Amino acid sequence: MLQKERSFFMNMIVAVDSNWAIGHKGKLLVSIPEDMQFFRRETTGKVVVMGRKTLESFPNGLPLKNRVNVVITKDKEYNVKDAIICHSIEEALEVLKQYNDEDIYVIGGESVYRQFLTYCSVAHVTKINYSYDADTYFPNLDEMDEWTIEESSDERTYFDLEYEFVKYVKK
Repeated sequence: MLQKERSFFMNMIVAVDSNWAIGHKGKLLVSIPEDMQFFRRETTGKVVVMGRKTLESFPNGLPLKNRVNVVITKDKEYNVKDAIICHSIEEALEVLKQYNDEDIYVIGGESVYRQFLTYCSVAHVTKINYSYDADTYFPNLDEMDEWTIEESSDERTYFDLEYEFVKYVKK
């Protein structure tokens, strides 16, 4: 008997500018304290999935505390203490089967977001009303028919930046 392939309903979490940009030269575009608090609140005690470059962008290149860190890299020699290293999306999906989907958060970067988009059903997007100089992007969910906005916060400000928290769900 053929076993049905398991569907995933994971989360993505990201901050984007008005062009859906997420980074420049390996760094976030901006650091907004309330966005960082939201990220911590959503992901603490959960599973975070990222590429090697995202991990290396963290302080001292160390995995995030109080989370299961799954890192995807093609480098077979890559090893990091307190992280699960996977060498393909397929290998990562196999590892992730042991966790509840709602506890899994894809956190970047661009290629990891794009490859996992099909496996996610919720995207927590902090939309920043500003256009930055950028070289990495998140898929524009507003242009995809299968994604719809389930809820959005009131507009907030951090100094002169305006932003809002938007929750997208896949139809």
